[in-house]
Amino acid sequence: MKTLAINSKLINKGRFRLDGGFYLNIHSFLSLYLEANEEHCVKLEEIADVMNPPVFKRQFCSIKGNAVEYFQSSDVSLASNNSEVYIYRPQAEKIGAIVHEGNILVTGFGSIGNVRLVSKSQNNVCYANNVARIFPRGSVRGGFLYAFLMSKFGNAQLNKNASGSVVRYIEAPGIRKTLIPNFPETLQKKVDDLVQESTKLREDASDKLKDAQELILNELRINISKRNFGKVSISSIIQSHNSRFEANFHISEGADIERYLWSHYKCKPLGDLCTSISRPNIFKRYYVDHGITFLGGADIFLATPNSDKQLSKKKTENINDLLIEEGTILLPRSGTIGNVAWAHAGHAQKLASEDVIRLKPNDILRGGYLFAFLSTSIGRSLIQKHIFGSVIQHVEPPHLNLIPIPILDDRIIAHAHENVITYSKCMGEAIKKESQAIALVEQEIESWNKK
Repeated sequence: MKTLAINSKLINKGRFRLDGGFYLNIHSFLSLYLEANEEHCVKLEEIADVMNPPVFKRQFCSIKGNAVEYFQSSDVSLASNNSEVYIYRPQAEKIGAIVHEGNILVTGFGSIGNVRLVSKSQNNVCYANNVARIFPRGSVRGGFLYAFLMSKFGNAQLNKNASGSVVRYIEAPGIRKTLIPNFPETLQKKVDDLVQESTKLREDASDKLKDAQELILNELRINISKRNFGKVSISSIIQSHNSRFEANFHISEGADIERYLWSHYKCKPLGDLCTSISRPNIFKRYYVDHGITFLGGADIFLATPNSDKQLSKKKTENINDLLIEEGTILLPRSGTIGNVAWAHAGHAQKLASEDVIRLKPNDILRGGYLFAFLSTSIGRSLIQKHIFGSVIQHVEPPHLNLIPIPILDDRIIAHAHENVITYSKCMGEAIKKESQAIALVEQEIESWNKK
């Protein structure tokens, strides 16, 4: 058995942590880059305030009330700036749970170390108490601080300092001790400028998609009253796809919307508007250290679609079926069913699991319009109508073939499509600039050991 000795000085620096895992892991190894050069670093608490709101019982409410959007820890790393969950605003304000533009958020529970720079569109929303808030002080550049925490070195420190054996967590006291490199002002500004440009591009992308969605919703103006019960004829069951018996398929908001669209608009089934709606077969995975990034169903919705999982290029069979192409509409067959993603440069040439359904639009209607429609609340309800399964819920490609797509005025279709194309370009460029910023941070830190 191979053993390693731990220097007593490291134990002292580790605040007398005696668990071997604290020192002998990749996070500790990467943290040594900074710990060995402490003279070039400052502690986060010296340049920023860090806090977690107290644990609180959430008072959920409707958007019509005195409400504020509520986000959980799992939302921090998502591309979306919006939530469909609201809590009572006075409660959120009283405990200091409201975040503001320029704040930096860090997850401290579950996936530790996910980071978000609060943008203009998320000013004055509420995040859960297990999401730490960082408030840069004075002349500290928030974009630079964000890029460092997003880097492998920043993430390593957050994970190294986490506590807990079964459920790991980190809160404000541990985050405050994070070492921040004191780079030259010119380099900090360069990194900050790239992050700010990236943030602006993401905002522009969000605005374009929202505009496309609102254009479609305003044109349709569907107002369906919710029902909790109803009658379904035997003939309706027999005539349905695969003779579906589930109540949700026949009596739901999605079922009502589907009937409304077919009766009030010229529609085409989604299957007629795609060259294919498919998902790959289950396949054997060969994980490697340096391969092709492998995305799961949840990963496609990340602000930067990424994963720690890498698959072998040589050993993965039918790899072309797994590769994501730009302009493909992606949606999970399980989990967060109803949400859709447009494959942009951040997804391209990465692999996606068999749990991700691919919709490849044809030339009959514009692909951007299809995505914009499916990403609305109407589109989500239409997808969710086809859910099946009692324990683990699913939706499959044959079900999606039947979804009605309204053929609106050419002007609306063209406008929605162009907005989605702009959205895609902005997202791709935003990811590129953010990656450049993070690379500059990592390259500078790595150079310290070469001097």
